[in-house]
Amino acid sequence: MKNSKSINNLRREYKLNKLSEETVQKNPFNQFEKWFNEVMKVGLIEPNAMILATADDNAKPSVRVVLLKEFGKNGFTFFTNYTSRKGQNLSDNSHASILFFWAELERQVRVEGIIKKISRVESKKYFDSRPLESRLAAWTSEQSKMIPGRDYLDTKFQIFKRQFKGKQIPVPPDWGGFILVPEYFEFWQGRESRLHDRICYKKLKSKWKIFRLSP
Repeated sequence: MKNSKSINNLRREYKLNKLSEETVQKNPFNQFEKWFNEVMKVGLIEPNAMILATADDNAKPSVRVVLLKEFGKNGFTFFTNYTSRKGQNLSDNSHASILFFWAELERQVRVEGIIKKISRVESKKYFDSRPLESRLAAWTSEQSKMIPGRDYLDTKFQIFKRQFKGKQIPVPPDWGGFILVPEYFEFWQGRESRLHDRICYKKLKSKWKIFRLSP
């Protein structure tokens, strides 16, 4: 292909920072919070964008970008349509992985674990906080289903807009939150000569073991 040579020549040396077993937080949630706060200060577009990898019951993988909406000691929460492809994958196979890539800071974070549905009460709390158009869109979109065209989607949106005008919009029955409960973290800091820092945490009973991987 014409561009293959130019792609092969793409290079960047990572020099901004470094990461060591001695300087990271003892708890991976605290380390993630530290890095995420630094990301927020940089002013990136969609700093909470994360790549979610799932697999179905035949181990066929699927990957997409979703938005992190909450994180804490219990895990990482996002919201979606439960009947979507990712929702079906997670119903078949609750093991999943998420990835945050912050190029401007030469960092990425990988998290692996088990995904569970959050409570209906928690889902409603977040749903009610969304802009009106986002709530209507949740009713409009049968996510991952084939549709005849864009006009079908726009018409359906207007139907729900009229239906719920002046009313409290309920949470759609097939919409809600998932939480990824981590079993493994990897914090990656770009370094020169492709000798990157990879500091990992693995859950062993109730404690986190910290170790380094070769880049």
